[in-house]
Amino acid sequence: MTGLVHEPVVRAGDPAVCGPLAHGEDVAAHFHDFGQLRYAASGALVTTTEAGTWVAPANRITWVPPFFVHSSRSHGETDIRLLTVPAASAEQLPAEPSVFVASALLREAYLAKIGDHDPDDSPRARLLLEVVVSELARAPQEPLRLPEPADPRLKAVTDLLHADPAGPATLAELGRRTGSSERTLSRLFGSELSMSFHQWRTLLRVQRALLELGNGTSVTDTAIRLGWANPGSFIDAFTDLVGQTPGRYRSTVRAAHDPRRT
Repeated sequence: MTGLVHEPVVRAGDPAVCGPLAHGEDVAAHFHDFGQLRYAASGALVTTTEAGTWVAPANRITWVPPFFVHSSRSHGETDIRLLTVPAASAEQLPAEPSVFVASALLREAYLAKIGDHDPDDSPRARLLLEVVVSELARAPQEPLRLPEPADPRLKAVTDLLHADPAGPATLAELGRRTGSSERTLSRLFGSELSMSFHQWRTLLRVQRALLELGNGTSVTDTAIRLGWANPGSFIDAFTDLVGQTPGRYRSTVRAAHDPRRT
């Protein structure tokens, strides 16, 4: 399985609260012998593994299974609440990293477990963890995993796209900059990432749009910042991938960050 390792544990534990993280702050690649849930009480967190990149703005919870090497980057002033999931409970959750939409019950149980001072083996602690895992098992997953390549020729191109997702460069132009032919790169996108260059860049831009909208940027300004020709084409692409319009998503995220709810 991509991203799974069977080596000595690099980091055996983390504090329950990891933060705050400044905008753009990185957490170096590491892994655990337990599962880990990550909830951004403010800001947003991008988690990257060899299997792909996941974006988790407000009201989303990222799941990282045991032994998956993962690194992170914060967007905005980010307050991350971490929750350890023992291996036995981790078996009830997906075998690969995932991002879930947090229901009201899931969010409250999660925060209660984080703030619980009882021992992990106490009845209340076990019950809260059971609620969290049960709710996650039925929670909708975000369909926005951005696959990351292993081939160095393709990675050189995707690194350029990560650095400038709004850039208008064609695949042929990117190939000239990285020393590969357009034909080779097109074949690699299909064989390694199971999508076209256009589909991958669109998915990257939509992931970045989640962060822009979560920070309160307007739909029109987000479209312009990320390279869409007009807001209408951005709205269509975003809605196809996320399942709701960017305006609706922006309103939902801003409501989740409303301090009156905490």
